[in-house]
Amino acid sequence: MADFHGFRRVGIRVEGIVQGVGFRPFVFQAAHRWGLNGWVRNDATGVEMELEGRREAVEGFLASLQRDAPPLAAIRSMKVQEKPYEGLSGFQIIASETSPLRTALISPDTAICQDCRRELLDPQDRRYRYPFINCTNCGPRYTIIQDIPYDRHKTTMAVFTMCAACRAEYEDPSNRRFHAQPNACPQCGPHVWLEDDQGRVVAERDDAVRQAVELLEQGRIVAVKGLGGFHLAVSARNEAAVSRLRRRKLREEKPFAVMFAHLEAVRAVCHVSAQEERLLCSKERPIVLLRKRWNAEAAGAGMAPSVAPRNAYLGAFLPYTPLHVLLFHECSYDALVMTSGNQSDEPIVTDNDEARQRLQGIADVFLMHNRDIYIRCDDSVMRVLSDSPLPVRRARGYVPVPVRLSCAGPVVLGTGAELKNTVCFTRGRDAFVSQHIGDLENLETFQAFEKTIEHLQKILDVRPAWIVHDLHPDYLSTQWAEAHGNPFPPSNAQGAGVEPPHTVRPYRMAVQHHHAHIASVVAERQYDGPVLGVALDGTGYGPDGTVWGGEFLYVHGDVWRRLGRFSHLRLPGGDRAVKEPWRTALGALWLLAKDATEERYAPLMKRWPEKERRLVLQMLERQINTPLTSSCGRLFDAVASLCGVRDCISYEGQAAVELEQSIEQDPKAYEANLYADEGLWILDSRPLVAQVAKDLLLNEKPGVVACRFHNGLVVALTRLLDILSENTGLRTVALSGGVFQNVFLHTALRRSLQEGGWHVLTHEQVPPNDACIALGQAYVGRCVAERIGLRDPSVGGIDDATN
Repeated sequence: MADFHGFRRVGIRVEGIVQGVGFRPFVFQAAHRWGLNGWVRNDATGVEMELEGRREAVEGFLASLQRDAPPLAAIRSMKVQEKPYEGLSGFQIIASETSPLRTALISPDTAICQDCRRELLDPQDRRYRYPFINCTNCGPRYTIIQDIPYDRHKTTMAVFTMCAACRAEYEDPSNRRFHAQPNACPQCGPHVWLEDDQGRVVAERDDAVRQAVELLEQGRIVAVKGLGGFHLAVSARNEAAVSRLRRRKLREEKPFAVMFAHLEAVRAVCHVSAQEERLLCSKERPIVLLRKRWNAEAAGAGMAPSVAPRNAYLGAFLPYTPLHVLLFHECSYDALVMTSGNQSDEPIVTDNDEARQRLQGIADVFLMHNRDIYIRCDDSVMRVLSDSPLPVRRARGYVPVPVRLSCAGPVVLGTGAELKNTVCFTRGRDAFVSQHIGDLENLETFQAFEKTIEHLQKILDVRPAWIVHDLHPDYLSTQWAEAHGNPFPPSNAQGAGVEPPHTVRPYRMAVQHHHAHIASVVAERQYDGPVLGVALDGTGYGPDGTVWGGEFLYVHGDVWRRLGRFSHLRLPGGDRAVKEPWRTALGALWLLAKDATEERYAPLMKRWPEKERRLVLQMLERQINTPLTSSCGRLFDAVASLCGVRDCISYEGQAAVELEQSIEQDPKAYEANLYADEGLWILDSRPLVAQVAKDLLLNEKPGVVACRFHNGLVVALTRLLDILSENTGLRTVALSGGVFQNVFLHTALRRSLQEGGWHVLTHEQVPPNDACIALGQAYVGRCVAERIGLRDPSVGGIDDATN
């Protein structure tokens, strides 16, 4: 340690989310507090500083850097280097260092801070009731950034010139709005107005907000422009209004999310654990899935029944923008349905003209503003599982925070799956998983997919060396990859030592869906060894031409092997069986009884339409349009229909969700059969279905049957993994797939495995559903590049082992 008569000088480099979050002013103030001299500046990777003073003051400053950092800062690394003492005087924030290599991280959009909330509601403050109040501790970031570096002129705030008062705050290092790029006030910033459904402006500025509140009190549907898109808002306690929104939005039963005025209002309707409260009140402010109280929908006591029908959970969240705070201020309601502003299955609306066109006929009025949203970003959805947060949809508040990988490598783009699509770029040791994009089943969502790729590539300053896509040839994400990359391996490749692509087109390669699922868990948990993987979901393209979805895999990087699967079910009518689970249930019964199906199981089939039922039986007997699947998700559908829980669905996963929520605790477990067939271990679900049917014919309660089915799956999964462990010597297992959003199954299986000595890897940063596929694809692409020796940093961008 350099020490000059009790004095010390150090150079410090801090990396992470440290730009645009008030970090330099924090350093400036801390240096003055500790009596230190020197300077601080932004650079291409984060924040750099040099300072000197009494040795104990320097040590106190270093301790305070991590302990007292601003709320939006996330310090990833801090490197301290001893320097010769110079005897400087004063401390300055100096001009940023420019560099062609830019890796500084961008902050996500974050909820309004307490300081801004206090000013917002203070009649003496110059920003009283101003819907766009913000500072370096809160407000828009990701959704307004057009390019890097993150400066005002490269955001959608560029069109608003700061007034003298705002400029003075912006330039004052002691002010919390120092270099707050969206800084504004009523004199110089964006404003709101209210339009009717014919596009006529009926109120402006604060009058618009007050009139919107009055209309919400009257049960009207208000389209509200927010941070990452429009919401459709309506009183959550007004059954007629909520039902009207369902009809107009063409959303039959899928639950709506509810924004509550405050935590006490949430507690009146839902059970809230300490961990759930932390999520609700966090700077990310996600929607949190909470268990309803038994009287949540009782007359006069809680939510309108149409908010979340036949669902034991409610998606709840708290106000996160100044406009939300104002909508709940001086009003008679304490809860609003706040659902994505779109038609069902379309991406969320972000543009004012787009809202007028696509939301006309749904919204009665439109609360607009003129701060453009550059990139759409839905609300994030979280749930607490085994006392740990689990993402269900990762978007606002969490994106673009990267997932940290175990090592660096070339830039890879994963294009994701067809459903719940996300994309993922790797850069250095970081994997940047995009916000939720949606189901790539229409032009609007595909255009959002393309814009997200373009936007991330720009703000990350990368060009991919590899594009990785799903095996399914008909996925739009696959077709996009085929149009933008050259096949790998190239036709002239001679094995190891393949040359990197020195053209503008990267290599592309396909990764099997369930391999990507398991790889995503391995990537986010930074586990480099081989694992056994259990991937349970609804559908994934199998190389054998069947629909996979109940898979047991060996995975080590880009090397994988299928070790086992669920026994096959038949899907009468193909995709139609997904929307009508009774068809899958009938197919499962047919596998048990063939020609005697109707005679043996007539009481279980009487709800199903007779004419279609007989047609389906003929399809099964002749094996016409009855594709095979090993899908665990479809098994849940079949059991849900047999139990009378759900014969037809109106949204993905509905039957399985309602089956889980129907459970009545019972200690018994149905038994599955395990056997080996042609090199694969088979978890035979036919005995499970047979026992389900038997108990139902004996008039056992469906909730008890549902519990025994879940218990039986846990036992069977554990037994089969133990067998595979004996064969492979592995005792680490990774769990992924949408089925693992089932709280009962996930919790019980994890407990069973851990009690058996297993090391269990599960998702923590990305959802277990298909939103994780892009991360898994990108990770596998990285592994291939490393295996063949393609680590050329000139290709596609960055390969810095220190990053």
